[in-house]
Amino acid sequence: MKELTKAEEEIMHILWKLDKAFVHDIIEQMPEPKPAYNTVSTIVRIMEKKGFVDHNAYGKTHEYYPLISKDQYSKGFLKGFVKDYFSNSYKNMVSFFSQNEKLSHHEIEEIIEVLEDQLKNKKKGHK
Repeated sequence: MKELTKAEEEIMHILWKLDKAFVHDIIEQMPEPKPAYNTVSTIVRIMEKKGFVDHNAYGKTHEYYPLISKDQYSKGFLKGFVKDYFSNSYKNMVSFFSQNEKLSHHEIEEIIEVLEDQLKNKKKGHK
């Protein structure tokens, strides 16, 4: 899966939130200082070429919408992130974050609880 640049990602988050939008709708959701209309329009067209968005044409105006869900992109991004930075090991990633992010005792317990639930569900699925 291709990755989004930071600017593309910002626009994609807006499209996920709005479901569909014209360029002026996207700009309206962006923080100050707002980028130029042509800048956003160019970025959206690049995203369209990459296969992340498509559009409905109304004359010369285009209404853009995401072709990939936030969940789909997140999963693909995380796989690449783990591969590139943690030798394709989720264990290495969890270890890194637990040691370097100063997780509280409560947060670690919550993570363990989530993992134990997932382990139980996987065991049930294999029987």
